[in-house]
Amino acid sequence: MRTWQVERRKRTRRLIELGSLVVKAGIVDLTGDDRATILGALLWIADKLQSDQGEHARVLWAANGKQGFQVDRRLREQIELFLQFV
Repeated sequence: MRTWQVERRKRTRRLIELGSLVVKAGIVDLTGDDRATILGALLWIADKLQSDQGEHARVLWAANGKQGFQVDRRLREQIELFLQFV
């Protein structure tokens, strides 16, 4: 496989992963899949991160995100355990 193909696949995978975070957070459902609203929210986040409150917001959001990943991981483990008995 050529180098540009490998890089393109890496980029595609990264974009899919980032998009899945928008879905996982419930933003797609909460906005009715309104792309302008989603982009507006993301732009607001970018502005917040560039402000004098940026570091504080980053710390809070990172903690919330880590907690969300832990809940997701525990839920997957519980589903796998349940499926072993079905």
